[in-house]
Amino acid sequence: MCEPIMVACDLHDKTLVLKIAQGRDGAETLTVANVRSGRLQLMRRLQERSRAAGNARVIFAYEASGQGFCLYDELTAAGVECHVLAPTKIARSPQQGRHKTDHRDAEALLHLLRGHVLAGNPLPSVWIPDLQTRDDRELVRARLDAAEKLTAIKAQIQGALKRAGLVRPEPSGRFWTTSFRAWLGQLPSPERPGWGAALLSWLRQLEFLETEIERLDEALARLAESPRYAQRLPALTQLQGVGLLTALVFLTEVGEPGRFANRRQISAYLGLVPTSRESGSCSDRKGHITRQGPSRVRRVLCQASWCRIRAHGGADRDVYERMVLRNPRHKKIAVVAVMRRLAVRMWHTARQDPPQVASARVRRRPGVPAPAA
Repeated sequence: MCEPIMVACDLHDKTLVLKIAQGRDGAETLTVANVRSGRLQLMRRLQERSRAAGNARVIFAYEASGQGFCLYDELTAAGVECHVLAPTKIARSPQQGRHKTDHRDAEALLHLLRGHVLAGNPLPSVWIPDLQTRDDRELVRARLDAAEKLTAIKAQIQGALKRAGLVRPEPSGRFWTTSFRAWLGQLPSPERPGWGAALLSWLRQLEFLETEIERLDEALARLAESPRYAQRLPALTQLQGVGLLTALVFLTEVGEPGRFANRRQISAYLGLVPTSRESGSCSDRKGHITRQGPSRVRRVLCQASWCRIRAHGGADRDVYERMVLRNPRHKKIAVVAVMRRLAVRMWHTARQDPPQVASARVRRRPGVPAPAA
């Protein structure tokens, strides 16, 4: 039986630094340009080497990065077994951090890959979402990013008013009402041309972002009606505090709910479990939550949890009040506990069979029109 060919890659924007080895033999170093032609040449070279070794199995590994899964798609299409590794789960010593080079990074990945192939050690591989899930994530993340930019613009305008010594008059009502916006439009004057030009610029950006958010909400409403989510979203949005955006963020970031075996795994994936430290005679000490996994899910879970605590009450409010009554300084810990309860409940709901959740209706955010037929 021919020994497998192992390829470890340190992926960069312009280059791929590779360490190639077969079995326990020494590693060969190769650098390839990270362009389409360079990657195709690499795949042809690996295929030729595999045929020369008697159709040996080719196993490729690289760390996940901001470049997505394009390299994984190309390698898989070429018949190469590919693993995308989680950087946060790869152990590195402080000495490695002080002597970091591309070749040493690739060599460290090769050691991990050898241990997996030859000794059966587990690889810290990430789950690879399908192309449609990746596209859905882009839309949902664009909606979240637009909301963050809108909040930042509003904070800039309020900061500019404070620096200029201007106070909102009582007849203008609350912030960001129609009357307040009309008052803002009257503020620019010839006496302060620079300040006025900046304020008008922020107002134009504010109007643009609000329009973009409306368009993105319409796109999200159409996405909610697609077969991928039409059977899971209704039951999720029936949970108190969970709206269409929160449910879509959860489903797109989590991906396939069935890949988690129990509530501990989904909580750990979302970074809602405490860190632990145990050494020798020292007992296991729990610290802050790990904050691993998608921060976007934790953000919307936090908002939904506060809604459940303040507006809806019920068991989650009882949990929060009981923990705060026990120690008033643990309000954040109590909120995290409610977030974890909500995440587990959403996971249980999302992994149900479609016939059990198809009867509910999706709640949309006020002002979001229904998708066209």
